[in-house]
Amino acid sequence: MRRDGVVGAVPYNGRMTQTPTPVTPVHWKVVVDAADPHAQADFWAAALHYAVEDHSALIEKLLAAGAVPEALTVESHGRRAWRDLAAVRHPDDPYEEESGTGRGRRLLFQRVPEEKTVKNRLHLDLHPAGDRRDEESARLEALGSRVLRRVEEPSGSWIVMADPEGNEFCLH
Repeated sequence: MRRDGVVGAVPYNGRMTQTPTPVTPVHWKVVVDAADPHAQADFWAAALHYAVEDHSALIEKLLAAGAVPEALTVESHGRRAWRDLAAVRHPDDPYEEESGTGRGRRLLFQRVPEEKTVKNRLHLDLHPAGDRRDEESARLEALGSRVLRRVEEPSGSWIVMADPEGNEFCLH
């Protein structure tokens, strides 16, 4: 993309002409495979001080319309939830009131049948405020994570940890 916001060329009379296209950031979420999406959502909501998304209004609406079978739902936190999906979002970010779906910083946990078998190719780096790494490590361990190793390098130091299902993350 050029500095003037032009992102593409459009053919016109056999020639390519530049057409300004407004640049809109792409909405995204991180999706994590999980054996128990609700337990993972609870862990990460507590770890990040995020909110577990409430999709119950949408689920009840879809059930009432006969659009989804009840077997696709479970009870979580005293309300209907998707059996195979759970998500957490930053509490200050926008969300859709009708569906409960976050529109900002968000982690979605989806049930998969296979267990985690190899090292992550993608991981989260957590940066607690101030000089609180050891205090934060103890808090995360109390929530169910474990320390895998402590790294000391000329470029810095951090703690490699694993969540309750073994997904690695770093604490800086």
